[in-house]
Amino acid sequence: MKQLTIISGKGGTGKTMVAASFSVLARKAVLADCDVDAADLHLLLQPRVRERHEFSGGAVAVRDPEKCTGCGECLEVCRYEAVAANYDIDPVACEGCGFCAEACPAEAITMEPATNGEWYVSDTERGPMVHAALGPAEENSGKLVSVVRERAREIAERSGADYLIADGPPGIGCPVIAAITGADLVLCVTEPTMSGRHDLARVVGVATRLGTRACCVVNKYDINLENTEAIEEWCRENGVETAGRIPLDDSVPRTIAAGKPVVEGAEGPACAAVKEAWKAVEGCLASEHDNHRS
Repeated sequence: MKQLTIISGKGGTGKTMVAASFSVLARKAVLADCDVDAADLHLLLQPRVRERHEFSGGAVAVRDPEKCTGCGECLEVCRYEAVAANYDIDPVACEGCGFCAEACPAEAITMEPATNGEWYVSDTERGPMVHAALGPAEENSGKLVSVVRERAREIAERSGADYLIADGPPGIGCPVIAAITGADLVLCVTEPTMSGRHDLARVVGVATRLGTRACCVVNKYDINLENTEAIEEWCRENGVETAGRIPLDDSVPRTIAAGKPVVEGAEGPACAAVKEAWKAVEGCLASEHDNHRS
């Protein structure tokens, strides 16, 4: 079973479009939507939820009013303004640091597990899918990404899947590191802009530091051929294989609006380019697998 994580330096580059299409082309695959802060892979794959689990990524302070003596120590030490004048604790403002519980002489404050979101195991027409959603203003998304990837890996190994395809989060932070860790290959989706070139270098740097091989696909490459060529030149200089170019194509937004992966929509230049990109990625995964075996 080969593990592919699709990432980008910022949102909106087309990585979910690519991930959904690859799930169709891979045939026997397990899918993981690791963009838990703004999950949208479900919009294209229409999952049917069969398991629902609460996610707790931290703790929140809870005050027992019967034990509370009103000494004010919690109000004094809290730096997040989570303790009100009457010593009630706002669970939304509480950061879970536990300082108030340590400071309370009456032991009236305890740290209780906080429910930060949910994660799901679902069925789709393209295979099993593990995905999640954080609650409003919740954090610890890196921990939730790890839960999603681990559960997807277990399902893939148990079912004998050929691929685990993860739609990763944007950026270079903790959620991205959690999505990349354990992957055989990272596919970086970028656009031919100055910010796209900059963001590509950053995400490749993260993958390199984690010891994960990276390849690249340029989406909407024909909006700026000069930048596309500069990106591909940078890839050659830095040992990053280019998996292909995807052109700007009016059929893509129409297919996405219909709730379908691009390769299941009307045939067009973008559809053909995504299919070629998958062949290149398959080749990279196969060679990476051979390297591990040798």
